[in-house]
Amino acid sequence: MKINEGIFAIKLYELEQQYGRMQSRLHLCQTEDHSKIRQELQKSTDEYKENEILLKNNVEGSRSPAVAALAGAQLEYFQTVRRILEQELPDYLHSETSTSPEDRTEAAALYAEYAIDFAVQSARYALIAALKAIDQQMNSEEQKEEKQNETK
Repeated sequence: MKINEGIFAIKLYELEQQYGRMQSRLHLCQTEDHSKIRQELQKSTDEYKENEILLKNNVEGSRSPAVAALAGAQLEYFQTVRRILEQELPDYLHSETSTSPEDRTEAAALYAEYAIDFAVQSARYALIAALKAIDQQMNSEEQKEEKQNETK
């Protein structure tokens, strides 16, 4: 399949759907009671864990070294940010190592803000990667045309 035949359109559609689900969940949860928030948190956590298992499988079972390396980098990122959120972030915010509820709330909000910033930066990087792939395909097509023109 040629890149310009819509391979990225499918991935962008998936991204749009995921963004829409996230936006809807956040909007609904801001008006729900605490038990509903906990249900949504558990559901999202389960989905996250499923994705982490898939990444581990990709790292271990991929025939492509490039896919294994990319999945490994993503898995390492997931594990690192989870450790920071759960264990380290409250201490980073307050040198006296206070773990009061207010400190944990502030840490969680800061973490969420940075997670969203990371998602935005990831989208920018995805655009760069897609443009590089399209550029490479166009370079290849131009080289083929040049060779064809030389043989004429």
